[in-house]
Amino acid sequence: MTDTSDVTPQDENQLIAERRGKLKALREQGIAFPNDFRRVHYAGDLQEEFADKEQWTAEALDATGRSIQMAGRMVLKRVMGKASFAQIQDTSGRIQLYLQASALEDSYEAFKHWDIGDIIAVEGTLTRTKTGELSIKATKIKLLTKSLRPLPDKFHGLSDVEQRYRQRYVDLIVNPEARDVFIKRSKIISAMRGWLDARRFLEVETPMMHYIPGGATAKPFMTHHNALGLDLYLRVAPELYLKRLTVGGMERIYEINRNFRNEGVSTRHNPEFTMLELYEAYATYTEIMDLTEGVIRDIAKQVLGTTELLWEGHAIDVGPAFRRWSMTDAVLEHNPEITREDLRNVEVMTQHCQRLGIKLKKGNGWGRILLEVFEKTVEHTLIQPTFITDHPVEVSPLARANDHDAELTDRFELFVNGKEIANGFSELNDAEDQAARFQAQVEAKDDGDDEAMHFDADYIRALEVGLPPTGGLGIGIDRLVMLLTDSASIRDVLLFPYMRPLQ
Repeated sequence: MTDTSDVTPQDENQLIAERRGKLKALREQGIAFPNDFRRVHYAGDLQEEFADKEQWTAEALDATGRSIQMAGRMVLKRVMGKASFAQIQDTSGRIQLYLQASALEDSYEAFKHWDIGDIIAVEGTLTRTKTGELSIKATKIKLLTKSLRPLPDKFHGLSDVEQRYRQRYVDLIVNPEARDVFIKRSKIISAMRGWLDARRFLEVETPMMHYIPGGATAKPFMTHHNALGLDLYLRVAPELYLKRLTVGGMERIYEINRNFRNEGVSTRHNPEFTMLELYEAYATYTEIMDLTEGVIRDIAKQVLGTTELLWEGHAIDVGPAFRRWSMTDAVLEHNPEITREDLRNVEVMTQHCQRLGIKLKKGNGWGRILLEVFEKTVEHTLIQPTFITDHPVEVSPLARANDHDAELTDRFELFVNGKEIANGFSELNDAEDQAARFQAQVEAKDDGDDEAMHFDADYIRALEVGLPPTGGLGIGIDRLVMLLTDSASIRDVLLFPYMRPLQ
C-alpha cells in the first residue's frame, strides 16, 4: 500500500488531482464506473476452502480448473515488469492476485496506472505461489470504481482516534480490528434474538416519538410535528409502551431499540444508544436476574467460544454465578465510617457526603443520598459481574416496593468492570402507587430536576386495566459489546458515534 503517513495536505491535494485526471481520462473513453460485473466468489470463503496447503498445492489447484469471479478494493500493489501482484479485500477477507502481461494484454498496461483504493473485478483460476499464498491467476481484470482519495498506509493505518470515528468508512477499510468489532456486534445481537425467540419471547416495535417522555429518569430530546402542531419527545426508553402490551396479554416481549437521552458524552455515554428491553409476565426480579446471567453467558459462549474475557486489562469470567449484593450492604462494607443507623438519617448522611466530596441537590432524600454514596465509593470496585439489588424507592419510580421494606424496591443493576450493563426489576403494577410516584416525580421536576418523569395518565389507565406480576429488564447493548470485544470506549462499538461537526 502506498505510504501516506507523512503526506501533507498539499501533497494529498496533488494526489487527489492526479486521480481526478485519471478519472477524466476514463470518462473520455466512456468506461468510468461500469456496472456490468456480477460477483460469484468471496475471498474469505476461498481462503477457508483451500486452507490446507499440503492438499491444495499449486498443481492440485491448477488441476481443478476452477473459474473464479470476484471483486474487491485493491489494498496492495506490486508491479514487477511483465508480472505483478495485487491484493484485494472484500467483506469476507483478502486474497492475492497474480497478474501476467501475457494473459491480460491491454488491461495489464491499464492496471499499472490503477491506485490503491480502487475497486476492481477479476476473473481467473486458483493457484498457489512459491511462498505458499493462495492466489487468483487473473485472465480478466476491470476497474469498477476509481478511488479519488488515497488510503492511509498499511503500517501506520488510520491511527488518529478522532479521525477514525469521523471517517469510519476509511477505518473499516484499513483497520481489520475495527471491522472485527462490528462483525461481533452483529453476531451478539443476532445471538440475543435467537436466545429470546427460543424461549417464547416475541419481538415487537414501539413508537420512537412520544407525547410524554417516560420509562427512565433522563432528559429527553424534543422535536415538533408540523402537521399536528404537536411537540414530541424522542424516546428515552420504550418501557411504558412495552408494559402496555403486557397489559394487553403479550406476556413475553422484547424490543432491541434506539433510545435518545439529552445528556453528556463520555466513554460510556452517547446521545443515542441501543438497548434490549424485555418483559416477562409472572416473573420476579429474581428470575430476571437468572435470565440476565443466562443470556450474557450463552452469548459469550456462542460468539466468542468462552466465558473468560479480558476488558481493559481485567480478567472477567461470566461463567460462574454472578454475585448478588444489596446496595445497603455494599455501601456499608466500603464505608466503615457509616453505620446502618446512619443510612436513613438525611442530616447525618449529608455530613458523610461533605466528607466524601459529594455534592447533593436540594431536597434529596436518604434514598438519593445512598445512591450517590454508592456511585462514589462502590461502583468502580465492581470488576466481576455483580448484581446490586434493593434500590430505594426514591430512585426507582417504576419498580415494585419490597414486601419486607416499603422504602426499598425489588430492583437490580448489573455491574461489570465498574460499568452498569443492565437494569431490571419487578414491575410496579399497583396503579394507585404508580400515580403517587408519578406525582412525586412531577414535584421533583417543578423543583428543578430536569431528569424527573412526567405524569403519564394513559399509562395509569393501562395499569388500572390490570398488569400481571411482571419482571422487566434493560441491557445496554453498546456496553455489552464493549465487554465482549474488550473495547475501552462506547465510540469504539458505534459505527457512527456522536461527534461535534468540524467547522
